[in-house]
Amino acid sequence: MSEELSAATSYTEDDFYCPVCQEVLKTPVRTAACQHVFCRKCFLTAMRESGIHCPLCRGSVTRRERACPERALDLENIMRKFSGSCRCCSKKIKFYRMRHHYKSCKKYQDEYGVSSVIPNFKVSQDSVRNSNRSETSTSDNTETYQENTSSSGHPTFKCPLCQESNFTRQRLLDHCNSNHLFQIVPVNLQLDEETQYQTAVEESFQVNI
Repeated sequence: MSEELSAATSYTEDDFYCPVCQEVLKTPVRTAACQHVFCRKCFLTAMRESGIHCPLCRGSVTRRERACPERALDLENIMRKFSGSCRCCSKKIKFYRMRHHYKSCKKYQDEYGVSSVIPNFKVSQDSVRNSNRSETSTSDNTETYQENTSSSGHPTFKCPLCQESNFTRQRLLDHCNSNHLFQIVPVNLQLDEETQYQTAVEESFQVNI
């Protein structure tokens, strides 16, 4: 117990916020070389954008990490014991419950709306040449996405793992976190990362008629 208390007191509130999306960490993962911590989703998105570098310090990231980053389980455990203040109502909340609190905090909703932060990434010059090669296919996918929207203007998706359908973007994310978080999915290593990403997007998209 004393060791856990000592570990908890060595952290500050900033340690529980993702440097990419600036939100409380969700499914935190840690890089092996530089030990920086990010939300798993933010890290994987950054890897698709910037390739082989840590999103924070530009340190090297292995190919294995880019596909399957190591979860920061020690930090997750600390987040279950360490409380912080809501940025809007100042209520003390355990960090692992903070995102859930935001959904019901009226002051947070008034200030930020629904918490669905989309990170803004700065693409390095090293990755510009790679992104140019995929520019045409990305443009085609964007046009298809815009055409395949429901009459209400909101697209729906199906889960690429279990084929359950009619999810909104947020509900699909919640569904995968609840039902497939620890599911091991085979990866075709013959395909590059961009192709795998585009394939997953195409498989998950479904028109809501």
